Amino acid sequence: MKAVIMAEVGGPERLQLREVADPAIESPTRIRVRIRAAGVNPIDTKLRARGLFYPDALPAVLGCDGAGEVVETGPAADRFRPGDRVWFCHGGLGSDQGNYAEYRVIDQQFARAMPASIDFEAAAAGPLALITAWESLFDRARLRQGQSVLIHAGAGGVGHLAIQLAKIRGARVLTSVSNMEKARFVQGLGADEVILYTECDFADRVNELTGGRGADVIFDTVGPAVFRQSIPCTAPYGDLVTLLDPGEGVVFQEARNRNLRISLSLMLSPQLRNLPEALAHQGEILDQCARWIDEGRLRIAVGKRLPLAQAAEAHRLIEEGHTTGKIVLVP
Repeated sequence: MKAVIMAEVGGPERLQLREVADPAIESPTRIRVRIRAAGVNPIDTKLRARGLFYPDALPAVLGCDGAGEVVETGPAADRFRPGDRVWFCHGGLGSDQGNYAEYRVIDQQFARAMPASIDFEAAAAGPLALITAWESLFDRARLRQGQSVLIHAGAGGVGHLAIQLAKIRGARVLTSVSNMEKARFVQGLGADEVILYTECDFADRVNELTGGRGADVIFDTVGPAVFRQSIPCTAPYGDLVTLLDPGEGVVFQEARNRNLRISLSLMLSPQLRNLPEALAHQGEILDQCARWIDEGRLRIAVGKRLPLAQAAEAHRLIEEGHTTGKIVLVP
């Protein structure tokens, strides 16, 4: 089969399309999937640039997100049959093969039935971002109906799904974007208030829009500077959730004065630490999101589709930033 191989740490040019052996089923509960599309996520670019989570893992195939057709099942695999369409977030971290490939062998527990109403490319763009948004808003921040939430980078891969999940929960959604094209995009997703952070101080604008109180929940998908700037516009007793390390030198006095609950969110932890209950919960998240997708309440935006051979270009686009929706690779 063809697969994109990362042989060493470095820039996007380290990703090379090669011919490798087809993966074989070596455990009775595993299934072999023909990968129809693989999602590309920022974590993929970080692993390529900085190294994998596991020692001696190179050469490796990256890609946590995948969607495809089951083509073979192990003797004890009873959840799927050949021809079933599945989506999943698993592998690509250095221990198991990732999804930048034509085929993948995966234990049946990590795969879930795809939403019936979407194609493989949209499905491959969803799992990591959906689980990230759900866990951050619902599990960490405990977002409730009637609350206000600020979602940073609302046009991004995680942000555009977080907007929709927050609206399903019944929240008032504020979101930050860089330009009017993205503003129109997030308005179409249901965002109530759009903040052009290139034209104003977003913290001042959030406080203005909330009568000086701040947002009940703030979801930071960007990084340390945005995290620090978000503290003074989080409501007293509110929640500030970040996907990234807040960095050194953060002064938490204002956060303490506001009685804020600070949360760190990493949806990969269950896979990295082998946490069965958390992995099962993530599967349930995908099942519920599939129902909402098929009901027309949730949609996954694919901003760009590239052939598998252009994995390096996909990484360059993500590292440049300012993408809308998700990028997927199509074998």
